[in-house]
Amino acid sequence: MIVNFAKKRLCWLFFCFSFLPQTSSAQKDSTLWVVKSGDVIAPVSLGIAALVVQGKISRHLQERVVSTYPNFHSKVDDYLPYVPGVVSLGLASAGVKGRHSLGDQLILALLSNVAAQAATQGMKRIIRYPRPNGEDYYSFPSGHSTTAFTNATLLHEEYGGRSVLYSIGGYGTATAVGTLRVLNNKHWVADVLMGAAVGIGATKVLYISYPWLQRTVRKMKH
Repeated sequence: MIVNFAKKRLCWLFFCFSFLPQTSSAQKDSTLWVVKSGDVIAPVSLGIAALVVQGKISRHLQERVVSTYPNFHSKVDDYLPYVPGVVSLGLASAGVKGRHSLGDQLILALLSNVAAQAATQGMKRIIRYPRPNGEDYYSFPSGHSTTAFTNATLLHEEYGGRSVLYSIGGYGTATAVGTLRVLNNKHWVADVLMGAAVGIGATKVLYISYPWLQRTVRKMKH
């Protein structure tokens, strides 16, 4: 009953979240708040998919994974989540022009990761869904997946316009992290999908609102 209630609330929040920018701030200043359909479709679709597969579908998939790879163990997923972000900042440090300067990229990376993890950790403690290995009740959403997709979106936003290979590499790495979390029996598929939704969504919100944040800071200085 509690899980079903959480699902309804989360689904409602996702839909509300997707329309907030267009209905309020975007109308006030279209030059500061630019929201494209692609900014909304990915996180909302992943969030809905997570709610759909949570429960019976995720348990069935996890049983198949454990029976197929009973002794699988890897710690690579503890390090991979940060790779796309490191690549993005590394390119900026090397002088490769991205969407923002190195200083702005550092700010965006910090704010995006903090916001995404705040949302994920808050949901973990409210929902308290058990992990597949029974380790604890902080399975939903996946924190590792949140970090991985946050940093993948950073790389995509900064350098995806230069080459699609940056986007493919970033999101490919993030997908590998989610896959490893399931193979390690640390998370259900639903956890990974919701982690991806939160990571992408939080980062998109920061990039959309960053021009407004910059203008606000400049006004405060004057």
